[in-house]
Amino acid sequence: MALDRWIALVLLGICMAYGYTAWFTMDGSLAPFIRRNPVWPSTFPKVLSILGIIASLIILFGIEKSEPKPAEIDYRRLHEYHLGQALLLLALMVTYALCLRPLGFIFSTSAFLFLGSFTLGERRWHFMLPVALIATCVVWYLVQEVLGIYMRPLPGFIIGG
Repeated sequence: MALDRWIALVLLGICMAYGYTAWFTMDGSLAPFIRRNPVWPSTFPKVLSILGIIASLIILFGIEKSEPKPAEIDYRRLHEYHLGQALLLLALMVTYALCLRPLGFIFSTSAFLFLGSFTLGERRWHFMLPVALIATCVVWYLVQEVLGIYMRPLPGFIIGG
């Protein structure tokens, strides 16, 4: 079986466990007044699990394949793939998660977007920097002001926390 089908099989198991949790475990602890609402806290996880199961089954059964034989990863030529970029992106993600609280959302996210696009090959820093800053500020505004979820925008030593 091809690598993509193995990954789809693993994702199918994860989505089924996630769906079981969303359908049966999360709804049991709801307060009675919430049970009359049309949208419950478990609605989005239910939709995600269904979509994940459908996508996994499509890949598992090969419905998305237009070519007869899929190109598999050749492990003997692994050095020809961009493993350095992938590993560097994973390291950036871990660093971003560790720096999010002490350095604040705006700086950490802007730096992650800037360095991530640089890692992937973009070299126009005069284009990357404004895009990273604008995207970060828009996301922060939406989460902070629209959704009402507090995210520390700046480092603690600047805002006194």
